[in-house]
Order: sequence, then C-alpha cells, then structure tokens
Amino acid sequence: MSSETSKNILNMMLAPFRVFKRLSRRLEALLRRVAPRSLLGRSILIIVLPVIITQAFMTWYFFDRHWDFISRRMASMTAGEIAMVLRTYEAFPDTIELEQLSAIAARNMRLQISVLDGESLPAQRQNSTFSILDDTLQNELANRISRPFWFDLTSHPEFVEIRIQLDDGVMRVLARRDRVFVTNGHIFLMLMIFSGTLLLGVAFLFLRNQVRPIQRLARVAESFGKGIDVPEFRPAGAREVRQAALSFIQMRDRIYRHIHQRTEMLAGVSHDLRTPLTRMKLELALMGDEDQGVEALKSDVDEMGRMLEEYLEFARGQRSESATDTDITELIKSIRIDAVRQGLEVEVDTDEGLHATVRPQAIRRAINNLLDNATTYGSHVTLTAKMLGTQIEILVDDDGPGIAEDQREEAFRPFRRLDESRNQDAGGGVGLGLSIARDIARAHGGDIQLSDSPKGGLCARFILPS
Repeated sequence: MSSETSKNILNMMLAPFRVFKRLSRRLEALLRRVAPRSLLGRSILIIVLPVIITQAFMTWYFFDRHWDFISRRMASMTAGEIAMVLRTYEAFPDTIELEQLSAIAARNMRLQISVLDGESLPAQRQNSTFSILDDTLQNELANRISRPFWFDLTSHPEFVEIRIQLDDGVMRVLARRDRVFVTNGHIFLMLMIFSGTLLLGVAFLFLRNQVRPIQRLARVAESFGKGIDVPEFRPAGAREVRQAALSFIQMRDRIYRHIHQRTEMLAGVSHDLRTPLTRMKLELALMGDEDQGVEALKSDVDEMGRMLEEYLEFARGQRSESATDTDITELIKSIRIDAVRQGLEVEVDTDEGLHATVRPQAIRRAINNLLDNATTYGSHVTLTAKMLGTQIEILVDDDGPGIAEDQREEAFRPFRRLDESRNQDAGGGVGLGLSIARDIARAHGGDIQLSDSPKGGLCARFILPS
C-alpha cells in the first residue's frame, strides 16, 4: 500500500472527528454569545438548564407514553361500548325499546343515548385545542364503527357528543369527558411549572446572596485601585469568598505598610539632604560674587534642590491625600487662573458639572505637569475637558515640535532623555513630569496617552473615571 493511499485512508478515518471538532467550536462560540455575562446569571443557568431539560423530558415521556397510552385505552373502551350499543340497537330493533337500551347504557356505561329521527350528520366539526385528542378518538371510532360518525369535543364542558348516521336518522351519544380522555393532565403541567418556578426563585435568592460578597469585593478592589479606602469592609459569603477577601485585606495592609515605610524613609532622606544643601547655599552666599565660579555653583545647588524635590514627589506619589468628590470643571478653571498669574497663555474649553471622586491636589499636580510640558515647548496651549461615556477626558494640546510616535512611551519612563526637539531636561527638570502625571492617573484608575495634536504639536490625553 502506497503512502498516498495510507494518507487518504487516515484522512477518511479522521474526517468525522474533524467535523465534530468544528461543530464543537461553533457551539462553544454560540454559547459565548448567548450565555449571560454576570456570575449570577451563569450560576442560575447552570442550575436551571438541567432542570428545564429534565422537566421537558419528563413532560414528553408523560404525554407520549403515559397520557397518550391511557387516553387511547379510555377512548378505545368508550368506542367499544358505543359500538356494542349500536349493534344491539341494529340487531334487535323490535325486541328492545330505545328507552330500555338508554337506561341500560346510562346505568352500566354512563352513556346517554337518543335517536334523532330524520336528521343527518353536521357538515363540519370544530377541532379541540389538542389535536391529539381528535386523532385518538377518530381512530378508535373508525376501528369500532363502520357507519359514518361525527363528534364534538368543544361544545360541552363535561361531555363528548358523538353522532352516528343511521338509516332513518342519527344516534346521539353523550359520554362523560373523564371516561373518554385523561382530564387531569393539566395538573401535571401545573405541578411542573410550579416546581420549576419555585426552584428558580430559590436558586435566584440563594445565589444572589452568594454573589453579593463577590460584587462587594470587586467594588472595594476597584475603589482601592483608585486610591479610595473602604475601612469598613469585612469578609462575608462562602468560605472561598472569605479567603479571597482576607487575601485582599492582607495585600492592602502590606501595600499601606510599604507606602508608609517609603514615605518615612523619604522624609528622612529629604531632611538629611536638605541640611547640607542649606549649608552649601549659606557658604556660597558668604563667599561673595567676586569669587570665580560662585554663580555656577549656586546654579548647581539650586538645580540639585529642584531635582531632590522632584525625586521625592515622584516616589511619594501623593498617596497621603484622601479621595473626595471633586468638581473637575472648577478645578480646571482654577488651574487656568494660576497659569495666567504665571504669565502663561492657556485656552480652556470644559463641560460644566464634571465630577469625580479623586485626590484633588494630585489631579491638580498631574494637569499642571502636562501644562508645564506643553507651555515649555509650545506657544499656544489648549486645555479641554469633556464627558466621554463613563469617563472624563482631559486633553492638553500644544503647537510645539511634538514627540515621535516610537518615543512616546519612552517619554513616560523616569529620567529618560528624548531627542533634542523635545528634550525633557531643557527646562531644568529631570524628566519626571510625565512620569508623575501618569502615575497619578493610573492611581485613579485612568491613564495618560500621547498622540498628535490638531495644533501640530503634542496632545496629552488624560482619561479619568467619573
């Protein structure tokens, strides 16, 4: 056998598995689109879907096997009794009076018999709600009675009317409905619906109480990511949820301890470094201006002081400030007033009523850093703020040289030097302005992105959750 033939045979054997794999992928994709997104919805679906399938199977089994079988037996028995009465009436028309036959049928078979002389069968028949009832009775009567017949299942709530064509009239038979069909099938359906509804309600109430601690933990984690502390948070719910909540609390405490230790260390560093810098400034002041290089040393000392302040501010990250509900619109207007006082030209276009839970001084510092960067390299700066869905978008545009697209992420890295067209150190800083601004934005659950500005320079896009 050649290798090509073996390959074809193998492909034929694997074809069903490949088809099954493709169908499984399509079914999985369909379930992903239609399945609920929430944990509560999926949990209820996991519980309710098997119950619905089981009840559907039980309903089918009941109606297809039990209900249909019993109904056929009852219809067959009633059709046989009617056929016996009809044959008796036809075989002994002179010896048995109709009244006697009716009395016997009523007493032993609970059938009401009467003969309508000179009449014929109705031309049409109204079908019942369940066509299976019509078909069952139709088949059983056709098997037992050779004469034309007609029946009505809808006109009488307690009886089934059956008419049989005679030579000189019509035999009218009224049979009780509970002797022809199973009349309590709706009770089974009601029990199925009631049990399914009860299970759904209990599952919803129980699962909602189980999902609530998870939702609360998610909200607390989101608030913590935005710098909002929730000290009253306590673990609740199932054991696994409590373990997750305890792990979150322990992580939060470790982060707070780390921040506190870092702040204390930086405070000590600040004190230790500022003291020699102050002595150096005093000694330079006593040396006088006639000494060669004094001005250069003074400039170096001042630059060291600015560098130290930026280092400490970057490491501190404004974590000590509490988050409050802040009017972003008024904050931006006050930032513009401060910029005007410093002799800067900044155009402001902001929507009214912008509010967010933030640390206002940290947000002020972030926007000021973006403005400082824009006014350093551009002559026309625009500050725009607007609502964008559930977020607040703050844009700082300038007409400066901009930053190359492949260097924009580098601009956010601390102490990074860019090309000479937009050197972060040109203004005497150490390249921490954008780093501090992005650190503040991300601490609030937002971000800062750089792009091309309509003015031809750089656009700093500050996204802040509202």
